Amino acid sequence: MAWCSERCKSIHFGRLRGVRLKFFCTVFRIERGRLSLVLFSNHFNNSMKPFLICALACLALSLPVFSQTPQSLAERLGYPASAKLLIVHSDDLAVAHAENKASFKAMQDGVVNSASVMIPCPWLPEVADYAKKNPNHDLGLHLTLTSEWWPYKWGPAAARSEVASLVDSNGYFYPLCDAFAAKAAPGDVERELRAQVEKSKAMGLEPTHFDSHMGCLFFQKPDFFEIYLKLGRQYKVPSMVSRDMLSAMPEEYRKLVTDQDIVVDRIFTAEPSDYEKGMAQYYTKVFSNLEAGVNVLLIHTAYETDDMKRMTDGHAGAWDSGWRQADFDFFMSEACKRLIREKGIQLITWKEVGKLLKK
Repeated sequence: MAWCSERCKSIHFGRLRGVRLKFFCTVFRIERGRLSLVLFSNHFNNSMKPFLICALACLALSLPVFSQTPQSLAERLGYPASAKLLIVHSDDLAVAHAENKASFKAMQDGVVNSASVMIPCPWLPEVADYAKKNPNHDLGLHLTLTSEWWPYKWGPAAARSEVASLVDSNGYFYPLCDAFAAKAAPGDVERELRAQVEKSKAMGLEPTHFDSHMGCLFFQKPDFFEIYLKLGRQYKVPSMVSRDMLSAMPEEYRKLVTDQDIVVDRIFTAEPSDYEKGMAQYYTKVFSNLEAGVNVLLIHTAYETDDMKRMTDGHAGAWDSGWRQADFDFFMSEACKRLIREKGIQLITWKEVGKLLKK
């Protein structure tokens, strides 16, 4: 408003000298976040038009400053800004039969209401069959570019010759994100991720969202993060990104996010130190301290079978079979359901969030 005031003042002194200003009052009024102009005068004539024109120009220039605060994501979804919204999301479907069966059970009878699928893994047909029988599912893709267990391994959905930078000499993905990022060509990354999406769709599994296995697309290289966001825009599903994640990223990553992307407020997931103290303790703390907004809780649900024990052997206390059984037990429990009710938490799904991209 200072800019406008100075210029209106110059018009007054240069062209409206002698006008009895006590009979003219210009009032800028703010109501419900909107700026309006009120003119009162009993001495209005053509000599005052320049002042009026300037005042209206000032009003137009000032509107963005005084515009209403943008709606929160919760409000865009039709909830009050104060609502505590939560997606309880199980990762790693298709990695094993024990993972699938426990996750299906937790979605049917427990608190889990969303999950994501590893397309390169061998138990994918079982998940695709579940998706066909449960068309209202909330299954996304756990976009996968690593194969972390030993000796259990998997490789790309695309032809290995088309994504050669993503695989080792045996044709398997590298075990860790650092090794993947050191060798991966962005073109191969995009080809492989598209192959995973298309394979999912071809098998009748329409994904409701995307996320990243082991977070390899988040913090390794901006090119990978850009591809991840682009896929979500092109397939019109949310690519999971949160405000707390972005705050931890360098600016070159943050600037890649546009208004075409959906950014949730917070993502929670347990770490090995939380597992040591007990998963029930960790999740109780998350629920008790949950803030308003759209929150995502990432978990891993599986039965602790002999196969699952063998698959995670050598990774004690780090997303192993005991961890996954503990997750399943907690999110099937009455204590968990009661805590959600007592804390006033509203469960939502990625499918519900994704409708914003289809309008």
